Amino acid sequence: MASHAYIKLVPGSIQQQITLDEVEDLFNYYKNITNKTGEQLNFKYENSAFPYECQQTEGYLSLTSNERGYSKMYVGVGSESAAFLQITLPGDSKFGDKNKANEFSKFLAKKLQGELTLFNGRVMYYYKR
Repeated sequence: MASHAYIKLVPGSIQQQITLDEVEDLFNYYKNITNKTGEQLNFKYENSAFPYECQQTEGYLSLTSNERGYSKMYVGVGSESAAFLQITLPGDSKFGDKNKANEFSKFLAKKLQGELTLFNGRVMYYYKR
């Protein structure tokens, strides 16, 4: 069974709308900063930090990994009363996928100053209220 996390862009967020291209840019930025962490530690950390490759397909980002313990996740954007990002873990995702999806969703929510609803339903606020 698939599980989902949401990042809602609220009036206190940095921006009110977001595109898949902007999310892909944030993904590349996230990979870059985790690689720099590995360089500082003199450790090949890039394959462990966030072992996913990004492909934009049919209105969403598909993040896939060939590393042991990881499989895939999907990131999409949409809008209802407010714009949001949705991170989906398919039913066949692994435990490592959920950990990395939580890390990545927290990063995105902090960067965008949004409201994050985690996979377990808890809400984290990354904007000034």
